[in-house]
Amino acid sequence: MTTTVDVSAPPAVRPYESYVYAYPHKTAYRPLEHRPELRKLWAAEPKDALSLYLHVPFCEVRCGFCNLFTRIGAPEELTTRYLDALDRQAVAVRDALGDADPVRFAAAAFGGGTPTFLTAGELERLCDIAEKRMGADLLAVPLSVETSPSTATADRMAVLADRGTTRVSIGVQSFVDEEARAAVRPQRRAEVEAALGRIRDARIPVLNIDLIYGIDGQTERSWLTSLDAALAWRPEELYLYPLYVRPLTGLHRLASATGPDAEAVDQAAWDEQRLRLYAVGRDHLLAQGYEQVSMRMFRRADAPQGGPEDHACQTDGMIGLGCGARSYTAALHYSFDYAVNMGEIRSIIDGFTTTEDFSRAEVGRYVDAAEARRRHLLQSLLQAAGLPLGGYRARFGTDPREDFPTELERFADRGWLDARAPEGLLRLSPLGLAHSDALGPALFSPGVRAAMAAYERK
Repeated sequence: MTTTVDVSAPPAVRPYESYVYAYPHKTAYRPLEHRPELRKLWAAEPKDALSLYLHVPFCEVRCGFCNLFTRIGAPEELTTRYLDALDRQAVAVRDALGDADPVRFAAAAFGGGTPTFLTAGELERLCDIAEKRMGADLLAVPLSVETSPSTATADRMAVLADRGTTRVSIGVQSFVDEEARAAVRPQRRAEVEAALGRIRDARIPVLNIDLIYGIDGQTERSWLTSLDAALAWRPEELYLYPLYVRPLTGLHRLASATGPDAEAVDQAAWDEQRLRLYAVGRDHLLAQGYEQVSMRMFRRADAPQGGPEDHACQTDGMIGLGCGARSYTAALHYSFDYAVNMGEIRSIIDGFTTTEDFSRAEVGRYVDAAEARRRHLLQSLLQAAGLPLGGYRARFGTDPREDFPTELERFADRGWLDARAPEGLLRLSPLGLAHSDALGPALFSPGVRAAMAAYERK
């Protein structure tokens, strides 16, 4: 049975404020006073079920919608210098974790950028850094790796399969060539199909395909064309992303060139288009035997678990290596500097490759008890399964309805909470899931909002 989101009338709030994949957002981070030592930060942290993330900030091209920390190309052996720095950082971080407590990794992921921008030999070295430097057993834990149609070559996929990869995620975005061009993503469907064939030939257990809705000129028919093209490969997972046009991206520059009034005039229609296409995509996947995990994530009902859950990599006990990676302790989230502008990104990467001392945290944000509650509520509520109240009480000793009465009452008034959820479960309604990108930001604290607003884009 499927449920259709009513988009016949404009929503009370804008449904697409921002995609919340981590809290606090990185634009709330600031340079850390006294640059705390990693050894002290991790001294009292549980280390028996850590997550490991390795970031590779390189792509062959930069898509028009992309605001990720990545640069185009890697001239003059930059990938070698980057891996050298990543190796130095891994040695420093593993030393900071110490040996007093058992250190064990429960999950790993390689992201970017595009990790498979690296050659097959460089991917071997990346895996060696994870295993030999950090001590992660990649053959024993879920390992997820991101790729692209142009870099999913047979030799790279063979390396990933041999080193224990359980999930490959490929950004396709659209199987319609005209839509790919509209999103400033140079690719052809034939190249995408060939890449998917190579991934399947490698027999990696879980294939995820990313698709985007809300592209200029996209219709329900063309959206279904992309969905059906993806479904022909029987992917274990599908992520459906609404298109955003973010500052400093290629699409933002194109939109700015058409004049300041165009965006305001078309915003309501674009919101309606995205809500409609979301409902079409969701209902189509549910009818094809997929289960909804979050607004974006759909998993085939009979699929194996090949990677961390949708939000598992954002839990405490996260070790991030690379200049675009974040690390999370219970009290501090930290990383390196962040940028979208290509010149700034190049400068940050160059600085990373010449760094010798990785023993201290540079940029971050402290997370107090109130923010920890807010983060737990936000991450849990954005999952289709919802938030078990008993688990929240066991962790914090309180009830989220007492901690966040105003926000939850507002969500209930808008019909975003499931009034028929079982006793002891706080869960979004189908309408609430559809508005996840409005609900998530509504839970940001005033302090985080102020820091984000004061952030100077670069």
